[in-house]
Parts: sequence; C-alpha cells; structure tokens
Amino acid sequence: MSERPLTDVDSSAALGESRARVLDQLRTAAKPLGVQQVAAATSLHVNTARFHLDNLVATGLAERHVENRTQPGRPRMVYQASAQEASAGQRSYQLLATMLTTLVASELPRPRHAAITAGREWGRYLAERPTPFERVDAEDGIRRLSAVLADAGFAPGAVEDAADPVIPLRHCPFREIAQQHRDVVCSLHLGLMQGILAELRAPVSAQRLDPFVEPSLCLAHLTVSHS
Repeated sequence: MSERPLTDVDSSAALGESRARVLDQLRTAAKPLGVQQVAAATSLHVNTARFHLDNLVATGLAERHVENRTQPGRPRMVYQASAQEASAGQRSYQLLATMLTTLVASELPRPRHAAITAGREWGRYLAERPTPFERVDAEDGIRRLSAVLADAGFAPGAVEDAADPVIPLRHCPFREIAQQHRDVVCSLHLGLMQGILAELRAPVSAQRLDPFVEPSLCLAHLTVSHS
C-alpha cells in the first residue's frame, strides 16, 4: 500500500490570505455578492477575485448562481458562502495535481515549453492590465508582479538591487508537486511571471527561476530593459 496520502491533509486551513479574505466577505455579506463587489471589498483585481471565487466554489466553500433580478439587462453571477462549509468529505487536489503534472511530463513532447506557455496565458489573465497610454516603469512593474505573486501564495520578499532585480519567493504553494516535478511546475511559475509582466507592458522580463536554493526559498531573476 502506498505511503503517500491520497487526500489533502487540511484543505480549509490552506486557503491563503487573499482567498480567506474573499471567503470572509461572502460569510459576512447579507446577500450574495458579485465579482466586482468582492474585488472592491478585498482590494483585489477583478480577475484575481474571480479566480479565488471559482476555487472556493470548486472546493465546496462557496456557491455560485445567477442573480434574480426584475430590472432589464443581463443577470450577473453572484456568490455566497456554502451553508455546509464543505465539512463533509476529504479533498484530493494534491493527488489530482500530481496526476496532471505527470501526464504533462510524460505525454507531451515538450513539457517544459507547454508549462511555460500555460503559465504565460494565466499570467496575462491574472495581471491587472494598464489603461491605454499608461506607462508602467520597471519599479512599478516589479511591484505589481509581486502583488499578484503574493495573492497566489508565493510570499515574495523585497527586491534590493534595482539594476539586477531578484525576487525572493519564500513560499511555494505547490511545493510537494514542485519538488517531484520541477521542470514542469517551476516552468509554469516562470511562465506565469513572464505573462504578468507582458500584460503590464513593463520594461522588465523574467529570465529564470532558481527553485529551492534553500528549503523554503526560490529566486526569480528579472532583467530590466533600458531601451
């Protein structure tokens, strides 16, 4: 019999700060909330708020339905905390992540390239796109990148060298999977950062990610363009 756990140890305790804030808003609201309302109340970008809401729905902590309205116009999707708080049953998302990661690693002809491409697409989705003609400089781009990484649970530290910026990532939200399949998971994270910076149109690019230089530390190496 396998010694590896087939269920997650404690799914509800590992929500992360941003997702916990979203859930708290749903719990305390007098009525179901729309994505825009949750984003405004938690100071998150709309796409980030939607990402957390969809995950809360997937884990059974929230419910999603079409708003009942009598006014003309397209009804919106609204969210509310689940009455049962997903208290029944175990979750096995770590097992699912492992299965999907091994599928990518073993079946795709270029798994690292596929992971980077997927990460870039998600990075563009999660980034808060600048308004037309808004100029995002290197410092602001790194700040915004760090904010998205913090929302995703990477616990980024401060960047000390502006000329050769490196973001220390103090926590990997996919640590167990990444330790087994670095080439796929860490490539996904690198692509995520590249996609965020591309969407921000900042003169910064993510060049490489050094995983686990210490047990709880990865280093994201950035390059600033001066052209």
